[in-house]
Amino acid sequence: MKEIKVVQIGMGPLGRKITGYILERKNLKIIGAVDKDPSLAGKNLGSLCSIPELSLLVSDSLKSLVNTENPDVAVLTTVSGLDEITPQIEEITTFGLHVVTTCEELSYPWKTWPVLAKRIDEAAKKNNTAVLSTGVNPGFLMDFFPVTLSGICRKINRIKVSRIQNAAFRRIPFQNKIGAGLSLSEFEIKKQKGTLRHVGLTESIHMIGSRMGWDIDRTEDILIPVVAEEKIETENMTINPGFAAGVQQIGKGFENGKEKITLVFRASVGEPASEDTIEISGEPDIVSTIKGGVNGDIATCAIITNAVKQIVNAEHGLRTMVDLPVISCFG
Repeated sequence: MKEIKVVQIGMGPLGRKITGYILERKNLKIIGAVDKDPSLAGKNLGSLCSIPELSLLVSDSLKSLVNTENPDVAVLTTVSGLDEITPQIEEITTFGLHVVTTCEELSYPWKTWPVLAKRIDEAAKKNNTAVLSTGVNPGFLMDFFPVTLSGICRKINRIKVSRIQNAAFRRIPFQNKIGAGLSLSEFEIKKQKGTLRHVGLTESIHMIGSRMGWDIDRTEDILIPVVAEEKIETENMTINPGFAAGVQQIGKGFENGKEKITLVFRASVGEPASEDTIEISGEPDIVSTIKGGVNGDIATCAIITNAVKQIVNAEHGLRTMVDLPVISCFG
């Protein structure tokens, strides 16, 4: 396998964690990192990521790295919103770089964000590059994985996916994103602002629906707090009874008034039993459960890293997980 040169863009907690995963792959080489945060630009990447043997400086300019190092792929870990990330991706593709990103709203944007999806698709094709968004969820557990399981069915009537996880083992930004530790009034304020939710359930619904041949004409996204019944103490926070320990979010997809897809996402600090379950109603019926659940941070970093090998050979344009050959762990 030819060596693939990677530039990382966005060196927050997730970007830093991914660095170690990329370094483990003998056919991947990090040639640099970019972050516009003045507090990060100019710092040693190895020091940021606690990898002493890595000696690269974080740059504030992608152009300078492209001109000197000639990377192949950009691993982009900046924002979740498609409106914010679209100009970033358009700029990156002008340098002829393929893109693998964690932007949840880009996982399957053709129905939710058709105009921006078209912009990214056209930019990638114009510059002979491919763009992919992936992660543990959206990107695998609640969309690609049930689609794959459906391959052994004669017919499908309905799909339900439940992802239940103890957020105590997730990184702090994730715990903040699900509202852990907030009062219920604070939770409601952030919910109304749209800053407190798991991003990507609707995109996952449309990814599944597109592969099943269902015309999903209506979706719902129901969000409520998971309320602590007793005091919860972790290394990083204390959650008093009556405060939010996390979030439960249910996405529903309908065809002609019938609920065809149900996605249940529940993440809270102190959740008693983590598991990921796929229930397919069809012929045959299938129930598949991963006991203990999948560690989201490990899985996201792994699938982003493993996708780098596939994106360099992908058809140009905006791609989704159901467009590519199966992504697998490698060397």
